[in-house]
Amino acid sequence: MKRGVYLAGVALVASSAAVWAQNSPESILPRGFEDPAPAPSPTPAPAPTSAPAPGAPAPGGGAVVQPLPSAPAPVDVSGVDLSDIPSAAELEAMTSEELDDLFGLKPRYDIPPAARRSTERVGIIGQGEGGLPVGSLARQPASIVRAALEGTKGPLVSRWGHILLRRALASRLNAPEGMDDVEFAALRASTLNTMGEHAAARALVQDVDTADYNGALTNAALGAYLGTADIVGACPVVRLDGVDGDGLQWSMFEGICAAYAGETTSAQNDLRRLLNQTPDDQIDVLLAQRYAGAAGQGRRAVTIEWDGVEEMNPWRFALANALGEPIPENLSETLGNYYLKSSALIPALPVTQRLRGADVAASSGILSSKAMVDLYSQLYANRENESDSVGLTLASRLRDAYTDPSPAARLAAIKDVWGGNSDEYGRLVLTAYAAARLTPSEDFAEDAGALIASMLTAGLERDALRWAGVVEEGSVGWALLALADPDGGQVSDGQLDSFQDDDDSSGQRKSRMLLAGLAGLGRTNTANINEYSGRLGVNLSAPTAWTRMIDKAAEADNAALVVMLAGLGMQGAGWEQMTARHLYHIVSALNRVGLEAEARMIAAEAVARA
Repeated sequence: MKRGVYLAGVALVASSAAVWAQNSPESILPRGFEDPAPAPSPTPAPAPTSAPAPGAPAPGGGAVVQPLPSAPAPVDVSGVDLSDIPSAAELEAMTSEELDDLFGLKPRYDIPPAARRSTERVGIIGQGEGGLPVGSLARQPASIVRAALEGTKGPLVSRWGHILLRRALASRLNAPEGMDDVEFAALRASTLNTMGEHAAARALVQDVDTADYNGALTNAALGAYLGTADIVGACPVVRLDGVDGDGLQWSMFEGICAAYAGETTSAQNDLRRLLNQTPDDQIDVLLAQRYAGAAGQGRRAVTIEWDGVEEMNPWRFALANALGEPIPENLSETLGNYYLKSSALIPALPVTQRLRGADVAASSGILSSKAMVDLYSQLYANRENESDSVGLTLASRLRDAYTDPSPAARLAAIKDVWGGNSDEYGRLVLTAYAAARLTPSEDFAEDAGALIASMLTAGLERDALRWAGVVEEGSVGWALLALADPDGGQVSDGQLDSFQDDDDSSGQRKSRMLLAGLAGLGRTNTANINEYSGRLGVNLSAPTAWTRMIDKAAEADNAALVVMLAGLGMQGAGWEQMTARHLYHIVSALNRVGLEAEARMIAAEAVARA
């Protein structure tokens, strides 16, 4: 019995040892190192010799497993300029961006290689969406395209010309022959900015990977982001390595972007240093500090003091709007068209502030009629919380223009929206669809010209043509339909004579524009053109460098180049700066390259606004 127990115990011990052996770690030493080597027998001390070279066989034939450390070789510093190494004080004084540059911490790319986009075709409107063909400019000389875009430095007088040029610049296009793709994108974005089309410019620059930006595209991008009050949108290009900016604005961008990248403390330190270095522009830095302080845990009280600030700039305007910081009346009451157009595009602003620039934006071509109606609809829908009686009255009358059951009452509401001045083109844009809802009537003949002009601001030519039986021959309404009708016929000398006799515009500019438009569309004969050119004192065919270029572009059937040259020729603050000769060449060239609808709308607009 004891023997059986003993054997069972032996078996248990043996099995336990086996289990333990399976669960214990295995040795990772090379074979021969599991047990300590036996102690060597005493031997005589060897004669002094030089130390073996590292890795050389040891005495006795065995390799040295771990060679003894030898004295390091001296480092040659003769070619190193130690003066470039910053001191501790200099490191402490550096901004976060300077430290990133010093230690190479700024990334070169923010997009994985597989997701990077080609710059061969940059744009946001494809040909199937109304854009121009991709290769429209591929074989055109870069010098002409560059000159046309660089020369367009201001707004266009024509709403329809603006709309057409915006569409061309935003199209997905190849660069002209001999022009870098990024340079072409930068030229287009800069031109859009000068037109007040900051939202379109922002979309265009975002179609290029920030790692591919050059200095010109960076400047265009910053202008677009400021114009839309999208400050953080600029951070990808500001934070990436490759493009370096300078000046106060760039430094403020760096501080803001560092704060939103999580470097709140260093960003605030950088901005605080800027504040001490810029006594004349402290309001700019204070706005930047307030904006940066909204990031992460860096919130701190920043008091914005406008005392002593006598002028506005894009940075102040964008930051104040992004922060909801009220702009003093002495600045807000004298804002120029740049700021009015910009405010109309910033969705974060209250509707009442956006409406201040809506008329300018609409007459320029930035806002459509539907966008204008949407703005006033928002104001009316929130009327209980609004105190702007002027805006609310206008919104209420606009609603009456659509919904009143009486046609006469709707016309009265439309005229109230015009404010007794149908020459206010932005208000004509606002009432375009309300005017189209009116049934033509002899009772409304006196206002037919203004109603037709209103409809044509939105391209509602078919609705406008319903008034052909109401308007009197030789009237402004008749002239607008003669130009806008897609199936328009020839205009006789008697009709031209009737219009000129009734034309009371300054210098008979409406008659001049009508003649130029009809000549460009080919809707009156050469004899009439010559006769009335002499009567009105115009020379439609006198050549200039610009007329030669746009005529050659039309002969080559290049619509994109014609549009860009037309934009170059339509610059100005008002229609008084547009000549009949320029209008003739623009309408003629557009008509010849297949943009006949746009040519008709521009010609009709010229008569309405001259």
